[in-house]
Amino acid sequence: MNYVFNWTVIEKNIGAMIEALGFGLLMAVVAIAAGSVIGLLLAFLAVSKSKAAKRAVQLFVTIFRNTPILILVFIAYFGLPTIGITLSKVPSFVVTLALYSSAYMEEVFRAGLEAIPKGIIEAGQAIGLTRWTIRVTIELPIMFKKVLPSMGNYLISLFKDTSIASSITVGELTYLSKCLTTQTFRVFEIWLTTGALYVVACYLIAFILRRIEKRFV
Repeated sequence: MNYVFNWTVIEKNIGAMIEALGFGLLMAVVAIAAGSVIGLLLAFLAVSKSKAAKRAVQLFVTIFRNTPILILVFIAYFGLPTIGITLSKVPSFVVTLALYSSAYMEEVFRAGLEAIPKGIIEAGQAIGLTRWTIRVTIELPIMFKKVLPSMGNYLISLFKDTSIASSITVGELTYLSKCLTTQTFRVFEIWLTTGALYVVACYLIAFILRRIEKRFV
């Protein structure tokens, strides 16, 4: 093995790499926040009495859960402009990631809603609470406690998926690492550091989420 490691490129660019990592995390947080809102609305439709609403939700979830996210990103960034809908790189990626995550969050929220004991809802109805009040004050708090661990896992998964944004030259960590590799040819140093940054970030996110779960669950 004749490869000689040289970590100078990392020393010079570690600040930019950490900043790019943080940008990826920001995109993931925004996407899962938007995806959770959409997923919650879809979950309420999925447990409603409307057969048409249930079928529409099922179709949406089926499409987004079974289409590779890279394909969805290309459709949003390269395909939509051909029909007159143009989004810049970051918004198109975040919107795609949000819709992609909403399909998974719908399943999580729907399972949480269906796990709520019927007796609790009936008790709320018995004391004269409206359907909206029951949902906001009874169903949602119980559901969120049940699904919080799953939401945390999806946040970590989405954070790792932000690396796909490099395919449309969004300046997150993976794209920056590709550029540095092209400029310096320090392949091992750059990608080992990139992998290590993702591992450390995911571990810290998981640690924080576990602490939050212990507080609320």
